[in-house]
Amino acid sequence: MEPASAGKKTVCVTGAGGFIASWLVRQLLSGGGYAVHGTVRDPDDPKNDHLRALGGAGERLRLFEADVLDYTSVVAAVAGCDGVFHVASPVPASKSDNPEVELLAPAVAGTLNVLRACREAGVRRVIVVSSVGAVFINPNLPEGPAVDEGCWSDEDYCRTTENWYCLSKTMAEREAVSYAEKTGLDVVTVCPSLVFGPLLQPTVNTSSLFLIRYLNCAGGGNDAMDDKVRNMVDVRDLADALVLTYQNPEADGRYICSAYARKVSDVVSVVTSLHPNLNYPKKFVQVGDEKVFSSEKLQRLGWRFRTLEEMLKDTVESYVAAGILN
Repeated sequence: MEPASAGKKTVCVTGAGGFIASWLVRQLLSGGGYAVHGTVRDPDDPKNDHLRALGGAGERLRLFEADVLDYTSVVAAVAGCDGVFHVASPVPASKSDNPEVELLAPAVAGTLNVLRACREAGVRRVIVVSSVGAVFINPNLPEGPAVDEGCWSDEDYCRTTENWYCLSKTMAEREAVSYAEKTGLDVVTVCPSLVFGPLLQPTVNTSSLFLIRYLNCAGGGNDAMDDKVRNMVDVRDLADALVLTYQNPEADGRYICSAYARKVSDVVSVVTSLHPNLNYPKKFVQVGDEKVFSSEKLQRLGWRFRTLEEMLKDTVESYVAAGILN
């Protein structure tokens, strides 16, 4: 087999088997212009078969056994790469029993390992996938309906409220920004909101579980569900945003990536019109809304996104095909 980099620009995607990273790998391979190094825990694990099945994977995808906490393995994966997309980060499906070990250390130390390896390898640009969780967990956000890239989550408040995931993303992104300032490494961060969309990977990721909870209610949907404005983006549009911020020389700093702000009841209503036989919640209880996240900066760079209806249609059809919804 030829090296993945033969005749192509080579980029690395960490955590390549995950929900977001899988679509990013697909996007990078689809245009034919990139060879991709993908880091996974075990390249031979059948759960990574979906990556090998992607168009162009046979010629231009090379999977590396790597853990972002193992610096040597990261160095091997980014060697020869023009760009790196750091997507790998722990996302708990339930409350963590040991957040310092399970979330905070891997997110921060893993990010620093990737950045150090990129600097040593002479990587041109690094795209770090953060989260709006690093933007809005703050009791002192500016007045107004929308928040933008100037807002940051408060680390002390995250600790007080035990919002460990958002704390991990905030700490990791701040470390990335600080490292870039100190070393001159070109780092761009992208902060997506709640990410939905069709599944490529065989396992169900955490953000998909959030939607599935509303579409597959136990008890025939008689339990009341919280209703609030949620910010969302399609995983395919997020993949486009990541490639855009890598390719566009004008990209700089931080970008929020969010396409829609809708109440959960409105989302369920759209899906009901498409699939009326699922066990939807019949009662909703209004709770505090999220602020709306502004993606104006990303849109000025040229980012566009599909309609909410298209995202939900494709997402639910993917869940049904996978036997997740019945």
